[in-house]
Amino acid sequence: MAMEDKKERIYSKEEETAQEEIWKHVFGFIPSALVKCAIDLGIPDILENHKTPMTLVELASKLGCSQPLLYRIMRFLIHFKIFQEQPLSETSVGYVHTPMSRILTRHRQNSAVDLILLDTNPIMFAPWHKLSAWVLGNEKSPFEATHGKDLWGFNAEYPSHNKLFNDAMACATRMEVASVIEGCPEVFEGLTTMVDVGGGNGTSLQLIVAACPWIKGINYDLPHVVSVAGTSIGIEHVGGNMFDHVPKADTAYLLKVLHNWTDEECIEILKNCREAIPKDTGKLIIVDTILGQKEEHAFKDLGLLADMMMMAYTSNGKERTLEEWSYLFHEDGFTRYTIKNIRAYPSVIEVYP
Repeated sequence: MAMEDKKERIYSKEEETAQEEIWKHVFGFIPSALVKCAIDLGIPDILENHKTPMTLVELASKLGCSQPLLYRIMRFLIHFKIFQEQPLSETSVGYVHTPMSRILTRHRQNSAVDLILLDTNPIMFAPWHKLSAWVLGNEKSPFEATHGKDLWGFNAEYPSHNKLFNDAMACATRMEVASVIEGCPEVFEGLTTMVDVGGGNGTSLQLIVAACPWIKGINYDLPHVVSVAGTSIGIEHVGGNMFDHVPKADTAYLLKVLHNWTDEECIEILKNCREAIPKDTGKLIIVDTILGQKEEHAFKDLGLLADMMMMAYTSNGKERTLEEWSYLFHEDGFTRYTIKNIRAYPSVIEVYP
């Protein structure tokens, strides 16, 4: 009888796997917290500047911190392949970079530091606790229920968070636009003027104009956003509201912000672009997620993760399937579109009037 009771308590293989996966979700926040800790301590930049492997003693001395605590943090980050160890002798090892940890240095073109600092910030993390209330019908979005204003109003009122947000968006933009320029440079051929609608601090156009100097860039965003954008050769910053109108462009409008808005709001933005765009020579270049488009791609999960971020951070923003994108284009009378995949989780959609 005792043996039978014992057998009944033994987990099946499926149950063991389920428990393992659940524990990963229980502790799921810890890896991102430790990555932020490494950034706050400056470990990636210290290793980058040191040039050669650093021992625990050397790294702790540079940081002025506890060796035992630092050892445990580095052990964790090495296990998750953020950093790695390199043997120095039979009895000692040194810490060195991996391709992932190099992205955590502050001054690289593809640095992800600002993006990580935004998404691990308490202001951005707190709305997740209001998500269930939003699903159950709370009139205020998670961000607004937490902070009393929507994200855009909060950014306008708090310059420090506005900078944090814009720096993070510029960080994401550098990764995405570099992939567009590398993966499908033909989308920029023949263009003379490009308006980046909702272009933030102008990072997208800086990269595009640097790679395609024949293009004149117009960076268009809210006045409080463009007022702090730096000057760049070949780029004009224009303040305004894309729901009212967009500046005239000879050939192209760049849109990377449509996931922030409802279908109705997107239709309004696209309508303003369609009214301003030359019918014979103009096009929209949309860089955004297409859910289900990259099921066999390394970035296949990121679209769904981004969709949940839209739910937590915006009132009605969302990532879209191809059918949902097609609906928006049809509603505004665009005649055709083409899709190009790039080595990033968004795709490039060229839309023609």
